[in-house]
Amino acid sequence: MVRKNLLSLFIILGCAAISNAQQFKALLFTKTAGFHHVSIHEGVTGIRNLASRHNFSVDWQENADVFSEKGLANYQVVIFLNTTGDILNAEQQAAFEKYIKSGKGWVGIHSAADTEYDWAWYGKLAGMYFKTHPAQQTAFLDVKDSNFPGMERFPKRLLWTDEWYEYKKPYNADDLKILITLDEKTYDPKTNQGTGMGAEHPIAWYHTYDGGRAFYTGLGHIGLVYSDQSYLDHLYGGIYWAATGKGLK
Repeated sequence: MVRKNLLSLFIILGCAAISNAQQFKALLFTKTAGFHHVSIHEGVTGIRNLASRHNFSVDWQENADVFSEKGLANYQVVIFLNTTGDILNAEQQAAFEKYIKSGKGWVGIHSAADTEYDWAWYGKLAGMYFKTHPAQQTAFLDVKDSNFPGMERFPKRLLWTDEWYEYKKPYNADDLKILITLDEKTYDPKTNQGTGMGAEHPIAWYHTYDGGRAFYTGLGHIGLVYSDQSYLDHLYGGIYWAATGKGLK
């Protein structure tokens, strides 16, 4: 009888473990060596809520020591949330390059494009570097690809308020798959460093790079966007694709 009870218990525990198995594991990285966005804290909460809602696990780190072959081994995706400046040393960069080359994923949010300017490999992974931005304003966004995960509920055109990045010319323009563009006619893009990017101003994109997957969204400066369902759908779609390679039609 004791053996039968123990066997039943093991079966129940085994079934519970299977039912609670998570889809993938994400590393959320928020180290800054330049401007520090106060919205990082709201972003961490938003991504943790996404993990609970969509059954994946997330570990939040600001210590770059995790960027080693062993430290990255269990993650399917690394998320750079509003990182800035030079945040990884040469050994950590090499470990991250090896990680991406193994077929894993990267997600960059907003000032992830304002990160690691002296690391050309990273610039190619991200797609474009930050150049400048005007004051925060409301503008219209145009959705270019509704087939990417998380974009299904977006209208073709929507009103949005954020900090609008102007980017430097991309390393690999033909390689980037543009998801959302910014209509410069609907806001004032002028700064003392630039006048905008013209008719085609990308603000979110994805691509495959060096064996792995990369998704970037320029949206995400304002803290309350991390409780906006449209944005969370957009962000989770990028995380899901980068982590699994699934979801494209």
